[in-house]
Amino acid sequence: MNIVPCVSWVKRGVSKAKPDRIQLDKDDLKRLIEEAKENLDEHLEEEDDEQEGDGATASKTKPIGKRNHDEEMEEDVVAKYNLDDYDEEDESEALAGIGNLAYFASPDDDPYFTTKGEYDSDDEDFEIKATDNLIVAGKAEKDVCSLEIYVYNEDNANLYIHHDIMISSFPLAVEWMNFDVGEDKPGSFVAVGSMEPIIEIWDLDVVDSLEPVTVLGQKPKKKKSKKSGGHGHTDAVLDLSWNSAVRNVLASASADFTVGLWDLTEGKIVTSITQHKEKVQCVKWHPFEQQTLLSGSFDNTAKVYDCRNPNSTYKNWDLDGEIERVLWDTHKPFNFFASTDKGVIYYLDSRMDKQLFTLSAHDEAVTVWDVQDNKPSLVLERNLKMGQLYCSECCPEAPFVFAIGGDGGPSPNLGTSEKSAAT
Repeated sequence: MNIVPCVSWVKRGVSKAKPDRIQLDKDDLKRLIEEAKENLDEHLEEEDDEQEGDGATASKTKPIGKRNHDEEMEEDVVAKYNLDDYDEEDESEALAGIGNLAYFASPDDDPYFTTKGEYDSDDEDFEIKATDNLIVAGKAEKDVCSLEIYVYNEDNANLYIHHDIMISSFPLAVEWMNFDVGEDKPGSFVAVGSMEPIIEIWDLDVVDSLEPVTVLGQKPKKKKSKKSGGHGHTDAVLDLSWNSAVRNVLASASADFTVGLWDLTEGKIVTSITQHKEKVQCVKWHPFEQQTLLSGSFDNTAKVYDCRNPNSTYKNWDLDGEIERVLWDTHKPFNFFASTDKGVIYYLDSRMDKQLFTLSAHDEAVTVWDVQDNKPSLVLERNLKMGQLYCSECCPEAPFVFAIGGDGGPSPNLGTSEKSAAT
């Protein structure tokens, strides 16, 4: 498996020219290892509880002879591999080899690091220029999930990986924002939604990070309800949208049927919107009206909310198909697009009940359309040979450049369109 399910652009001129590096001391490293061990222990305990429940049921029907045979085999395996003493290793010894990694302030000082000089902070490729865009790509390759941060320079047509960040769960949404959750000042951060019911926020101006700046929500030990509680979501976070007008507000769409509104300053959810009857696939803040939010769901509806009182002040559109993506038209602020799993794009006016037009847009190729005067016409069709395509985002400073993620290549692909009214 090699998939890029989500991408997000970073505006030019906001990233540090030379990002900071994390240097962990032994205490920090030991704390991270202990936290990881605790998380693993909790996961194993949950699995054991589930297996015990299944085993109790199975033992009622298992023949006595079969049970004795299985127990004898288990005892033989334990004795052969000395599993009784497996957990008795001295923790200090187990951590000693890992802790030695903290002694090296630079990879070039590590005698086992074979690519010396390749990741030098003085290297020209490490520096981020004022004319560079960054692309944050969520990636899953085999059992490893990560964020890959690319540098893209339109003038030189350069695209390369600057650094990456290891994450613990399959990424479903990435959203760039310039709000520093710790100091209430501009910065360069990315919020990440995943298969977990939490939102991780990472600082893009820091490389070699081992943990996010902060985490919104909590991981429940066991899923018992689809209803969102006071701590946040109870299922996967499918989409994110940052409110650039009210910079401390982030919206999230979840598989628990809710939309969450988060206060980044407080680090907590302040409103849970519960108007959808199925998984909420997508959310998007209005580009100019700070209180207006758009959402789309697997219940075949798109909704527009006034977030001053979203659970009672909203408008609803029933469409034919599960909503995959929603997008405001920045040229006509009352209008928006909604695409469905049937390959149909709806164009709607938020003041009207009836759609302005529908467009059967996709089969297996990437298509670009001119929608001027509400009369869509095909501009470009191209097979990118990337397998299934999962995401497409337009560069904020280069409106004809798109980053596209799929399952057919190691990195996001770039495409261009030369028609100014294309979408």
